[in-house]
Parts: sequence; structure tokens; C-alpha cells
Amino acid sequence: MDTKEKLYKIVDKALKLSNIEKVNYIIEIPNDKKNGDFSTNVAMELTKVLKRNPRIIAEELVTNIEKGNIIDRIDIAGPGFINFYLNKKYLLNSINEIINLDSNYGRSNIGNNEKVNIEYVSANPTGILHVGTARGAAYGDNISRIMSFAGYNVTREYYINDGGNQINNLGKSIKARYDNICGIDTKMPEDGYHGEEIIDIAKKIYDEYKNTKINEKIEYFTVLGVNLLLDRIKTDLKNFRVEFDVWTSEKKIRESGRIEECLKILKDQGNIFEEDGAIWLKTSKYGDDKDRVIVKNDKTYTYFTPDIAYHLDKLDRGYDKLINVFGADHHGYVPRLKASIEALGYDKNKLDVKLLQMVKLIKDGEEIKMSKRTGKTITITELIEEVGINASRYFFANKSLDTQMNFDITLATKQSNENPVYYVEYAHARICSILNSIKNIKEVNEYKTIESTYAFDLLNKVYEFKNVVEIAAIKQMPHLITNYVYELATLFHSYYAHEKIISDDINYTSERINLIKTVKITLKNALNLIGVEALEKM
Repeated sequence: MDTKEKLYKIVDKALKLSNIEKVNYIIEIPNDKKNGDFSTNVAMELTKVLKRNPRIIAEELVTNIEKGNIIDRIDIAGPGFINFYLNKKYLLNSINEIINLDSNYGRSNIGNNEKVNIEYVSANPTGILHVGTARGAAYGDNISRIMSFAGYNVTREYYINDGGNQINNLGKSIKARYDNICGIDTKMPEDGYHGEEIIDIAKKIYDEYKNTKINEKIEYFTVLGVNLLLDRIKTDLKNFRVEFDVWTSEKKIRESGRIEECLKILKDQGNIFEEDGAIWLKTSKYGDDKDRVIVKNDKTYTYFTPDIAYHLDKLDRGYDKLINVFGADHHGYVPRLKASIEALGYDKNKLDVKLLQMVKLIKDGEEIKMSKRTGKTITITELIEEVGINASRYFFANKSLDTQMNFDITLATKQSNENPVYYVEYAHARICSILNSIKNIKEVNEYKTIESTYAFDLLNKVYEFKNVVEIAAIKQMPHLITNYVYELATLFHSYYAHEKIISDDINYTSERINLIKTVKITLKNALNLIGVEALEKM
């Protein structure tokens, strides 16, 4: 059911009958239901063209708006908003359409198959993923799910930072730990990695090879370490219901000649210069606060350089839009990255960078900073063990990305309606329980017994789903989905409290069974968009 699309056609027809050229206008769901089921600003937009009072325009336009099958009545409010109240028979007869669509209910083509690359997580394979990364992982996966559902052609990508000094330091760190196990007093490198996982890798090597790898070059330990840690990252992300279509290696970007190709393009565009033996990129020419070194005077690349080549590679793959999910500490990196894209000859607005704010874990009113197990930052795996995947995914989706987040573990583990994920899960499980208890229902082609305000409020909220998906996709805001499912669950619980669903009347029961089926379908589809499994039992 796409009521909004149908209303657009009705308004467009009215414009044509009024001999008015079509203008850009919107039809949306009002925040206050007193202002109708849908509202349009078309009269205000026409004021700019017709140079007349918008209320008068609205009054004239309404005379040509067809009522009946879809629209029950129309009001004009404020400066000229046209508010539509939908025909209740139309609302009821659309129940079967939702049931037939099932898992496809809410899908949209608003993305028009636009090719979008979403890069997220991209943590260095030098350690285990921690809770701070979990927020970015959930966000990237959520917008990938939502935008795909809304008709965008989405590629999920992880950029593996497996080149450069940090990877050399990983190899040196593992080698030092291995040497120590073998009884050799090798000191950790100055910028080494001290995590328990590094010791575990060294032990794994020793358990398998004893001291026979003492004379191996650092590269042996580097390659082994990257592979083992990357496997762990992939496993942890999969357990968190986060997966990727493409894993791109920085090392392969370096080996492929893309960096040299990138430097040539920048040179041909007149966007690099030499100074003090180094090569600089003219990022200040494109909005950065200063120019940036891309090749140091020792002829090695800065960490910025392979990133430029990587984004050139993504752009050359034909994406219409690039979305990168970075930590808030990368705020200063964004202008130079956008500048480099423009310096390469591309539109810098093709890149949209989302900055995620910090996460604080709160338990019993106090902040938790360290893992009891390791004494270090809490990992994704430990968070899942503590609160479960559903609660983790829901809570991360529940807040706008640009706000600092207090993740309340005490609340997330409560088995009560205070816990929003429990409250929503319970609505779905309660419907499943009712559906499983019913033995005798009949096929419904016409709805005659549903009349209560609670039922129509619930149904109207179900019909908002596609609109919410579209807005969440366009704005890349998963928290709009969590807001929606909570409101839908609230209306269902209210409906359940006020109206009997099962009775001796088979027609009465069958109609209400179908009504709550639409709620079940909508809850399940919406929760799937934020990586939450709709539970059938609690």
C-alpha cells in the first residue's frame, strides 16, 4: 500500500484541472493526528508562482481534489496546509495487501537504484574490536539495510589498514612476545601493541612450532598476525549481525600501482608541488585549512596518501555516492579527504562522512571503562555476552549518531516494559502467541466489524512504515526506525488492553487476526532494518 504515492497522483490531477503547472511540494504525515492522516504544503509552494494568498489557492485547489475511495474529508489549516483524512473503508481494505506483501511490506524504490558505497568499521587489524567500534558497526549495517530496503544499490565495504608502520609494529610486537616465550629478552617496540590478543598469537606460534621460528623475518609475524586478527574481527562482526560485501586491502592498493596513478592524476591536474624535498597536495585550494604532505622527503608516503588512492579506486568503480563512517576523532581529517577528491577531478559532495560520537557504558548508575577479564576496554563480544545481540543492536540504533551515548546496561538487561527493546519484542511475541492459539479463522475479503479508535490508530501507524523507511534512508537516520517501532508497539499494547481480539464470532475474530498480522509483519520488517531479531517467544 502506497497511500502517499496515490495522494500525489490525486493532487497532481487537481493541479491539472485547475490549469496550474506542477510545482515541487511535499505530502507528509503530520506530527499531530488532529491535522489529518496526511498533509501537503502545495498551496504555499504555489504562492511563489501565482503571487496569491495560499489559503485562497488551497480553497480553489480543494474543489478539484477527488474524494471518495481514498479521501474521506479535507481540511485547510493555518496559512494554507491541505489536510487529508483517509477513508476508513480504504484503510481496512488495505490490510490484505500488507499480508500479501509480508517481508516486502515497506520496501520502496525511492533510491532509484543509485549506487552507494558505505564504508564502516575499517578498524586496523592490530587488535580486537571494542565497544566503541560497535556503535559504528551497528550504524553502518543499519543504514546499509535501510537504504537497500528503500531501493538503493548498496555495497558494504571494509577497508583493511594492512599497510604502513602500524602493521610493521604489529609484526614486531608479536615477534617480541614470541621471543619472550622462547626465553629471549626482546623489548617491545616503542609504538607496539600490548593487548592480550598479541600474547595469544605468540603462544599459538610457540605451541605449534616451539622455538623454530626465532630466525623468521618480521614479515612472517606480520602476515600471520594480520590474518589471525582479521579472522577474529570477521567472526566478531558476524556474531554482531554485521557483514560486508567487499574487503579492500591497503596493502593491495599499495602494490597495485594505484598510488602512483593517483599522484600522476594530481600532478596532471596541477594540484601538487615540491617543497623541502617533500611532495605536497594543494588541499587548501579546495577548502582545507592548509596544504598536506603526501610524499615525505625520505620518499615514503604519509598515511593520507593511500587513503586518497583508495577513494580514487572507489570512485572509479562508478559509485554515485560514498558514505564513510568515522570516529569523532577524525573530524579534522574530513576537509582534507574531501579536498583530495576534488583535486582528483571529482565532485567532493559525492563523499558524505558520518562522525560517530563516544559511547559510555553505564551499569547501576556508574560508568564502566575497563573489562573485568582483561583490565582493558570492553570488547564487542563481552558486550553481547552481557546484554545480548538484540539489546545491543537496538540500543545503538536508538540514538542519533552525532550525540554522545550512554549505553545503560542495567536498563538493557531488564525484563520489563522500562526496557524499550523488551517492550517492542514483547509486542511481537504477544501477537505470535495469539496467532498460534487460533485454530479456526476464515478468509476475510471485507472488513465490517472493526470500528474502534484504537484499531484505526494502530492501522494508521502501520501504514506510516514505508514513509518512515524512506525518510530514514534519505537522511541515513536509523533512530527513526527505533522511534517508529516503539510507537507501533505502544499502540498495539493499548489496542490489546482495550479491545478483545478473540471471540465466538468467527468474522469478528478473523478480521482482528488479520489486523494484528499487519502489526507483526511491520514490527518484524522494521526490527530487521536495525539488526534486531523479532522474537516469537519471551
